[in-house]
Amino acid sequence: MDLGGTSDPYVKVYILPNKSKTFETKVFRKTLNPVFNENFKYQVNHAKVQLVISVWDHDKMSRNNAIGKIYLGCDATGNQLRHWADMLSNPRKPVAQWHTLLSSEQVDTTLALKHTLKIPFTNKTF
Repeated sequence: MDLGGTSDPYVKVYILPNKSKTFETKVFRKTLNPVFNENFKYQVNHAKVQLVISVWDHDKMSRNNAIGKIYLGCDATGNQLRHWADMLSNPRKPVAQWHTLLSSEQVDTTLALKHTLKIPFTNKTF
């Protein structure tokens, strides 16, 4: 947040596992309530990717600050998984949903653990 109590937010979107495809919105100057009404398109194998969406505060004088992050994909849970399922069910159509942002550390740790542990999915009940 700037000294005036506002922020200069923008969004970065990238695809895991390799982060090779990225998209950034424009910076919205001096606002706490930006509306990011922008579209992006990727050609991907849906079963193998995670979509990471991060919100940043642009700062001319120092490093940009991370505000928060979420991820969508087959390894997500709760609302993020539902959003991913809605996107897969409606290809080439906008699917907008609200999400509570998590800290960058939470998302990065969760994604690292999921890919490191490689926990198998099972239908067995114990």
